[in-house]
Amino acid sequence: MKLRALVLGLALGSFSLLAMAQQPIIIKFSHVVANDTPKGHAAEYFKKKAEELTKGRVKVEVYANSTLYKDKEEMEALQIGAVQMLAPSLAKFGPLGVKEFEVFDLPYIFDNYDELHKVTQGPVGRMLLDKLDAKGVKGLAYWDNGFKSFSANKEIKSPADLKGLKMRIQSSKVLESQMRALGSLPQVLAFSEVYQALQTGVVDGTENPISNLYTQKMHEVQKHLTLTEHGYLGYAVITNKKFWDGLPVDIRKQLEDAMEQATRYANQIAKQENDASLEAVKKSGKTQVYVPTAAERAAFRKATLKVHTEMESRIGKDLIQSIYKETGFNPAKL
Repeated sequence: MKLRALVLGLALGSFSLLAMAQQPIIIKFSHVVANDTPKGHAAEYFKKKAEELTKGRVKVEVYANSTLYKDKEEMEALQIGAVQMLAPSLAKFGPLGVKEFEVFDLPYIFDNYDELHKVTQGPVGRMLLDKLDAKGVKGLAYWDNGFKSFSANKEIKSPADLKGLKMRIQSSKVLESQMRALGSLPQVLAFSEVYQALQTGVVDGTENPISNLYTQKMHEVQKHLTLTEHGYLGYAVITNKKFWDGLPVDIRKQLEDAMEQATRYANQIAKQENDASLEAVKKSGKTQVYVPTAAERAAFRKATLKVHTEMESRIGKDLIQSIYKETGFNPAKL
């Protein structure tokens, strides 16, 4: 009887271990924007590819629109392992202690996606992601959203039109400097709080890629939008380093493949999504859209150029110069 009990116990234990081994690995992927944005679509695409390539050994749970964590909370949640994956905007890494990422916030440092991708898809971009390792974070990829434009309840045709306006920004010393260079008052707010702040007049305006402006319905509480395209907003897809390093090698490789496919998809749809959102904003009739002339755009660029110099001590002059070299940016020609 004892032998039979022992055999039965071993069999049940083996069954329990087998059942545990067959449980899928859960990746909680949290982000703060809507599902129908470039980042939202890319997160869902990664989920699909990750589950396909791992044949169900990984399950990705996507939590959009700050349903799990707001801007300021999500990075800590990742570091303690409460979530396994995020795609925060690049401005979020300054408060984490990796100030070099704020180079992406410099106004007019990129003129177009081609210039941008020379950095994000090249050695400079990889070097920046590698700096996250020391914070317990693994950088996986860059995802585009788009180029930001100013919105407010008054016309914005020149830097002078922004003077005295309370403008919402992400937490970034570069963006604070940018707004002050334009004479406006920077106000740091979580993304999920911006609509109400605009609606109630807590802030007068903001800067966003058009897909964010439209999907968060900010155009309903902003009378004017000027297509300054003065700055880039993109994301770094990151994971908890301990979690990532602890994955089985074959699964990690499959997830890397899924991320590579999702990144191509994300960057393909970013411009399409922003173009479609711009048309939707125009059709809504709630916001007047203004396209600056070449001279007006040059005035904005000239007014914010000093931000590059001001931020050299924070970001690193060598890093800024390396991006100038990649993109062909020449401050002396402005």
